[in-house]
Amino acid sequence: MRKLGSGRCACLCRSARGAGAVGKMARVGLGAWVPCCRLGRMAVSFGFHRGLSTLLAPKAERAPRWLPACRQKTSISFLSRPDLPNLAYKRLKGKSPGIIFIPGYISNMNGTKALAIEEFCKSLGHAYIRFDYSGVGNSDGNLEECTVGKWRKDVLSIIDDLAEGPQILVGSSLGGWLMLHAAIARPQKVVALIGIAAAVDGLVTQFNQLPVEAKKEIEMKGVWSMASKYSEEGVYRIQYSVIKEAEHHCLLHSPIPVNCPVRLLHGMKDDIVPWHTSMQVAARVVSTDVDVILRKNSDHRMKEKADIQLLVYTIDDLIDKLSTVVN
Repeated sequence: MRKLGSGRCACLCRSARGAGAVGKMARVGLGAWVPCCRLGRMAVSFGFHRGLSTLLAPKAERAPRWLPACRQKTSISFLSRPDLPNLAYKRLKGKSPGIIFIPGYISNMNGTKALAIEEFCKSLGHAYIRFDYSGVGNSDGNLEECTVGKWRKDVLSIIDDLAEGPQILVGSSLGGWLMLHAAIARPQKVVALIGIAAAVDGLVTQFNQLPVEAKKEIEMKGVWSMASKYSEEGVYRIQYSVIKEAEHHCLLHSPIPVNCPVRLLHGMKDDIVPWHTSMQVAARVVSTDVDVILRKNSDHRMKEKADIQLLVYTIDDLIDKLSTVVN
Protein backbone atom coordinates (compact mmCIF):
# COMPACT_ATOMS: atom_id res chain seq x y z
CA MET A 1 0.00 0.00 0.00
CA ARG A 2 1.25 3.45 -0.84
CA LYS A 3 1.55 6.08 1.86
CA LEU A 4 3.18 9.49 1.77
CA GLY A 5 4.60 12.17 3.93
CA SER A 6 7.06 13.15 6.58
CA GLY A 7 6.83 16.62 8.11
CA ARG A 8 9.46 18.94 9.51
CA CYS A 9 9.51 20.09 13.13
CA ALA A 10 9.73 23.81 13.75
CA CYS A 11 10.16 25.49 17.13
CA LEU A 12 8.15 28.55 18.06
CA CYS A 13 9.96 30.63 20.62
CA ARG A 14 7.30 33.05 21.75
CA SER A 15 3.58 32.70 22.39
CA ALA A 16 0.99 35.09 21.11
CA ARG A 17 0.29 36.78 24.41
CA GLY A 18 3.99 37.29 25.03
CA ALA A 19 4.27 39.18 21.79
CA GLY A 20 2.39 42.23 23.06
CA ALA A 21 0.35 44.48 20.85
CA VAL A 22 1.14 44.05 17.18
CA GLY A 23 -1.21 46.62 15.75
CA LYS A 24 -4.73 47.81 16.33
CA MET A 25 -7.80 47.42 14.21
CA ALA A 26 -11.07 49.26 14.53
CA ARG A 27 -14.29 47.30 14.41
CA VAL A 28 -15.65 47.68 10.91
CA GLY A 29 -18.74 46.78 8.96
CA LEU A 30 -19.14 44.23 6.19
CA GLY A 31 -16.54 44.61 3.47
CA ALA A 32 -14.49 47.43 5.01
CA TRP A 33 -10.69 47.16 4.77
CA VAL A 34 -8.40 48.07 7.62
CA PRO A 35 -4.59 47.99 7.29
CA CYS A 36 -2.46 46.44 10.01
CA CYS A 37 0.94 48.05 9.95
CA ARG A 38 3.29 45.79 11.85
CA LEU A 39 2.11 42.37 10.69
CA GLY A 40 1.86 43.42 7.07
CA ARG A 41 -1.70 42.23 6.57
CA MET A 42 -5.16 43.52 5.93
CA ALA A 43 -8.38 42.30 7.44
CA VAL A 44 -12.05 42.20 6.63
CA SER A 45 -14.43 41.85 9.54
CA PHE A 46 -17.87 40.28 9.19
CA GLY A 47 -20.45 40.64 11.90
CA PHE A 48 -20.30 42.20 15.34
CA HIS A 49 -18.35 40.47 18.08
CA ARG A 50 -15.15 40.90 20.08
CA GLY A 51 -13.31 40.93 16.77
CA LEU A 52 -9.72 41.37 15.72
CA SER A 53 -8.94 44.40 17.83
CA THR A 54 -9.50 42.28 20.93
CA LEU A 55 -7.58 39.38 19.43
CA LEU A 56 -4.50 41.52 18.81
CA ALA A 57 -4.55 43.48 22.07
CA PRO A 58 -2.47 42.35 25.06
CA LYS A 59 -4.40 40.94 28.01
CA ALA A 60 -3.32 42.13 31.43
CA GLU A 61 -4.98 39.25 33.27
CA ARG A 62 -2.69 36.69 31.66
CA ALA A 63 1.00 36.26 32.16
CA PRO A 64 3.04 35.80 28.97
CA ARG A 65 3.15 32.19 27.79
CA TRP A 66 6.30 30.77 26.33
CA LEU A 67 6.39 27.76 24.09
CA PRO A 68 9.22 25.31 24.88
CA ALA A 69 12.20 25.32 22.52
CA CYS A 70 12.35 21.53 22.49
CA ARG A 71 9.45 19.15 22.06
CA GLN A 72 8.90 15.97 24.01
CA LYS A 73 8.18 13.04 21.73
CA THR A 74 4.79 11.41 22.13
CA SER A 75 3.97 7.96 20.85
CA ILE A 76 1.67 7.39 17.91
CA SER A 77 -1.70 5.81 18.61
CA PHE A 78 -4.06 4.19 16.11
CA LEU A 79 -7.82 4.48 15.78
CA SER A 80 -9.17 1.11 14.68
CA ARG A 81 -12.21 1.29 12.40
CA PRO A 82 -14.15 -1.71 11.08
CA ASP A 83 -13.93 -1.89 7.28
CA LEU A 84 -11.95 1.36 7.14
CA PRO A 85 -8.18 2.08 7.34
CA ASN A 86 -6.75 2.58 10.82
CA LEU A 87 -5.84 6.20 11.49
CA ALA A 88 -2.60 7.29 13.15
CA TYR A 89 -3.02 10.10 15.66
CA LYS A 90 -1.48 11.87 18.64
CA ARG A 91 -3.61 13.30 21.40
CA LEU A 92 -3.19 15.59 24.38
CA LYS A 93 -5.83 15.36 27.06
CA GLY A 94 -6.92 18.59 28.65
CA LYS A 95 -9.52 21.27 29.02
CA SER A 96 -12.40 22.10 26.70
CA PRO A 97 -12.81 23.27 24.08
CA GLY A 98 -10.40 20.86 22.46
CA ILE A 99 -8.51 21.65 19.27
CA ILE A 100 -8.27 19.34 16.24
CA PHE A 101 -5.81 20.05 13.42
CA ILE A 102 -6.92 18.89 9.95
CA PRO A 103 -3.96 18.86 7.53
CA GLY A 104 -3.69 19.76 3.87
CA TYR A 105 -3.56 17.51 0.81
CA ILE A 106 -1.05 14.66 1.36
CA SER A 107 0.29 16.50 4.42
CA ASN A 108 0.73 14.65 7.67
CA MET A 109 0.40 15.46 11.35
CA ASN A 110 4.07 16.39 11.81
CA GLY A 111 4.02 19.69 9.92
CA THR A 112 5.07 23.05 11.33
CA LYS A 113 1.56 24.30 12.10
CA ALA A 114 0.40 21.03 13.68
CA LEU A 115 3.38 20.93 16.04
CA ALA A 116 3.19 24.62 16.93
CA ILE A 117 -0.49 24.27 17.86
CA GLU A 118 0.35 21.26 20.01
CA GLU A 119 2.91 23.24 22.01
CA PHE A 120 0.46 26.09 22.37
CA CYS A 121 -2.23 23.73 23.66
CA LYS A 122 0.27 22.24 26.11
CA SER A 123 0.96 25.71 27.48
CA LEU A 124 -2.79 26.27 27.96
CA GLY A 125 -3.66 22.79 29.20
CA HIS A 126 -6.24 22.32 26.44
CA ALA A 127 -7.00 19.05 24.68
CA TYR A 128 -5.52 18.62 21.21
CA ILE A 129 -5.60 16.00 18.45
CA ARG A 130 -3.55 15.76 15.25
CA PHE A 131 -3.81 12.86 12.84
CA ASP A 132 -2.90 11.43 9.43
CA TYR A 133 -5.47 10.90 6.70
CA SER A 134 -5.98 7.43 5.24
CA GLY A 135 -3.08 6.63 2.91
CA VAL A 136 -0.88 9.37 4.34
CA GLY A 137 1.92 9.29 6.92
CA ASN A 138 1.50 6.48 9.43
CA SER A 139 -2.14 5.73 8.73
CA ASP A 140 -3.23 2.63 6.83
CA GLY A 141 -4.72 2.79 3.38
CA ASN A 142 -3.80 3.25 -0.26
CA LEU A 143 -3.46 6.88 -1.30
CA GLU A 144 -4.56 6.13 -4.86
CA GLU A 145 -7.89 4.87 -3.52
CA CYS A 146 -8.53 7.90 -1.30
CA THR A 147 -11.12 10.56 -2.09
CA VAL A 148 -12.45 13.76 -0.54
CA GLY A 149 -15.41 11.75 0.74
CA LYS A 150 -13.17 9.16 2.42
CA TRP A 151 -11.06 11.85 4.05
CA ARG A 152 -14.26 13.50 5.23
CA LYS A 153 -15.09 10.21 6.98
CA ASP A 154 -11.61 10.27 8.55
CA VAL A 155 -12.31 13.67 10.11
CA LEU A 156 -15.70 12.56 11.41
CA SER A 157 -14.14 9.41 12.90
CA ILE A 158 -11.66 11.54 14.83
CA ILE A 159 -14.45 13.79 16.12
CA ASP A 160 -16.80 10.93 16.98
CA ASP A 161 -14.38 8.38 18.43
CA LEU A 162 -11.55 10.42 19.95
CA ALA A 163 -12.64 13.97 20.72
CA GLU A 164 -14.37 14.68 24.01
CA GLY A 165 -16.67 17.65 24.33
CA PRO A 166 -16.78 20.77 22.14
CA GLN A 167 -14.05 21.22 19.53
CA ILE A 168 -12.36 24.01 17.58
CA LEU A 169 -11.31 22.71 14.17
CA VAL A 170 -8.22 24.15 12.50
CA GLY A 171 -8.13 23.20 8.82
CA SER A 172 -5.19 23.86 6.51
CA SER A 173 -5.80 23.97 2.73
CA LEU A 174 -7.82 20.78 2.00
CA GLY A 175 -8.43 20.61 5.75
CA GLY A 176 -10.25 23.94 5.50
CA TRP A 177 -12.72 22.33 3.09
CA LEU A 178 -13.17 19.28 5.28
CA MET A 179 -13.65 21.31 8.47
CA LEU A 180 -16.74 22.92 6.94
CA HIS A 181 -18.18 19.49 6.15
CA ALA A 182 -17.45 18.39 9.72
CA ALA A 183 -19.17 21.48 11.14
CA ILE A 184 -22.23 20.76 9.00
CA ALA A 185 -22.32 17.09 10.04
CA ARG A 186 -21.55 17.64 13.75
CA PRO A 187 -22.98 21.05 14.70
CA GLN A 188 -23.38 20.15 18.37
CA LYS A 189 -19.70 19.27 18.76
CA VAL A 190 -17.91 21.70 16.44
CA VAL A 191 -18.04 25.11 18.13
CA ALA A 192 -15.60 27.13 16.00
CA LEU A 193 -13.55 26.92 12.81
CA ILE A 194 -10.18 28.32 11.75
CA GLY A 195 -9.25 27.96 8.09
CA ILE A 196 -5.67 28.42 6.89
CA ALA A 197 -5.65 29.02 3.12
CA ALA A 198 -8.87 27.01 3.04
CA ALA A 199 -9.07 25.17 -0.29
CA VAL A 200 -12.86 24.90 -0.37
CA ASP A 201 -13.92 23.22 -3.63
CA GLY A 202 -10.27 23.70 -4.64
CA LEU A 203 -9.64 20.47 -6.52
CA VAL A 204 -12.78 20.87 -8.62
CA THR A 205 -12.22 24.59 -9.22
CA GLN A 206 -8.65 24.07 -10.43
CA PHE A 207 -9.72 21.27 -12.76
CA ASN A 208 -12.58 23.31 -14.22
CA GLN A 209 -10.18 26.16 -15.01
CA LEU A 210 -8.17 23.94 -17.37
CA PRO A 211 -8.66 24.28 -21.14
CA VAL A 212 -11.29 21.99 -22.62
CA GLU A 213 -8.62 19.99 -24.49
CA ALA A 214 -6.65 19.39 -21.29
CA LYS A 215 -9.74 18.19 -19.43
CA LYS A 216 -10.61 15.78 -22.23
CA GLU A 217 -7.07 14.38 -22.18
CA ILE A 218 -7.22 13.85 -18.42
CA GLU A 219 -10.55 12.09 -18.77
CA MET A 220 -9.11 9.77 -21.43
CA LYS A 221 -5.93 9.00 -19.47
CA GLY A 222 -7.78 8.70 -16.16
CA VAL A 223 -5.17 10.75 -14.28
CA TRP A 224 -4.29 14.41 -13.84
CA SER A 225 -0.61 15.25 -13.42
CA MET A 226 -1.07 18.53 -11.58
CA ALA A 227 2.12 20.58 -11.31
CA SER A 228 3.04 21.53 -7.75
CA LYS A 229 6.18 22.99 -6.21
CA TYR A 230 5.22 21.28 -2.96
CA SER A 231 5.57 17.79 -4.40
CA GLU A 232 8.99 16.10 -4.43
CA GLU A 233 8.24 14.87 -7.96
CA GLY A 234 7.02 18.28 -9.08
CA VAL A 235 3.51 16.97 -9.74
CA TYR A 236 0.59 15.42 -7.92
CA ARG A 237 -0.97 12.52 -9.82
CA ILE A 238 -4.69 12.69 -9.15
CA GLN A 239 -7.10 10.10 -10.45
CA TYR A 240 -9.88 11.48 -12.65
CA SER A 241 -12.35 9.50 -10.53
CA VAL A 242 -11.17 11.48 -7.48
CA ILE A 243 -11.98 14.75 -9.22
CA LYS A 244 -15.47 13.54 -10.18
CA GLU A 245 -16.09 12.28 -6.64
CA ALA A 246 -14.99 15.63 -5.21
CA GLU A 247 -17.76 17.36 -7.17
CA HIS A 248 -20.27 15.81 -4.76
CA HIS A 249 -18.65 17.69 -1.87
CA CYS A 250 -18.55 21.21 -3.31
CA LEU A 251 -19.97 23.91 -1.04
CA LEU A 252 -19.58 27.31 -2.67
CA HIS A 253 -22.57 26.96 -4.99
CA SER A 254 -25.06 27.63 -2.17
CA PRO A 255 -25.27 28.93 1.43
CA ILE A 256 -23.09 26.90 3.80
CA PRO A 257 -25.11 25.92 6.90
CA VAL A 258 -22.42 26.63 9.49
CA ASN A 259 -23.48 28.86 12.38
CA CYS A 260 -20.42 28.81 14.65
CA PRO A 261 -17.62 31.43 14.71
CA VAL A 262 -15.36 31.16 11.65
CA ARG A 263 -11.88 32.64 11.19
CA LEU A 264 -10.24 32.48 7.76
CA LEU A 265 -6.50 33.22 7.48
CA HIS A 266 -5.02 33.58 4.01
CA GLY A 267 -1.80 34.77 2.40
CA MET A 268 -2.13 37.23 -0.47
CA LYS A 269 0.87 35.60 -2.18
CA ASP A 270 -0.84 32.20 -2.20
CA ASP A 271 -0.37 30.85 -5.74
CA ILE A 272 -2.24 27.60 -5.04
CA VAL A 273 -5.53 28.75 -3.53
CA PRO A 274 -6.41 32.40 -4.30
CA TRP A 275 -7.20 34.47 -1.22
CA HIS A 276 -10.49 35.36 -2.88
CA THR A 277 -11.61 31.82 -1.98
CA SER A 278 -11.70 32.80 1.70
CA MET A 279 -13.83 35.80 0.78
CA GLN A 280 -16.23 33.49 -1.04
CA VAL A 281 -16.43 31.18 1.97
CA ALA A 282 -17.13 34.14 4.27
CA ALA A 283 -19.94 35.26 2.00
CA ARG A 284 -21.49 31.79 1.78
CA VAL A 285 -21.28 30.76 5.43
CA VAL A 286 -24.54 31.40 7.29
CA SER A 287 -22.75 32.44 10.48
CA THR A 288 -22.58 36.18 11.16
CA ASP A 289 -19.45 35.76 13.30
CA VAL A 290 -16.84 35.53 10.53
CA ASP A 291 -13.44 37.19 10.12
CA VAL A 292 -11.21 37.04 7.05
CA ILE A 293 -7.59 37.92 7.84
CA LEU A 294 -5.23 38.48 4.90
CA ARG A 295 -1.47 38.50 5.28
CA LYS A 296 0.08 40.55 2.51
CA ASN A 297 3.40 38.68 2.19
CA SER A 298 2.38 35.12 3.14
CA ASP A 299 2.21 32.19 0.75
CA HIS A 300 0.00 29.09 0.73
CA ARG A 301 1.70 27.29 3.59
CA MET A 302 1.56 30.18 6.08
CA LYS A 303 4.22 28.65 8.30
CA GLU A 304 6.55 31.57 8.96
CA LYS A 305 6.95 32.82 12.53
CA ALA A 306 4.51 35.72 12.12
CA ASP A 307 1.98 33.38 10.48
CA ILE A 308 2.19 30.97 13.40
CA GLN A 309 1.85 33.80 15.90
CA LEU A 310 -1.31 34.97 14.14
CA LEU A 311 -2.65 31.41 14.19
CA VAL A 312 -2.15 30.93 17.92
CA TYR A 313 -3.57 34.42 18.59
CA THR A 314 -6.67 33.35 16.72
CA ILE A 315 -7.00 30.06 18.60
CA ASP A 316 -6.50 31.81 21.92
CA ASP A 317 -9.10 34.44 21.11
CA LEU A 318 -11.69 31.82 20.20
CA ILE A 319 -10.99 29.89 23.40
CA ASP A 320 -11.63 33.09 25.36
CA LYS A 321 -14.77 33.79 23.36
CA LEU A 322 -16.15 30.31 23.94
CA SER A 323 -15.15 29.94 27.59
CA THR A 324 -18.29 31.56 28.95
CA VAL A 325 -20.39 29.21 26.80
CA VAL A 326 -18.41 26.01 27.36
CA ASN A 327 -17.69 26.28 31.08
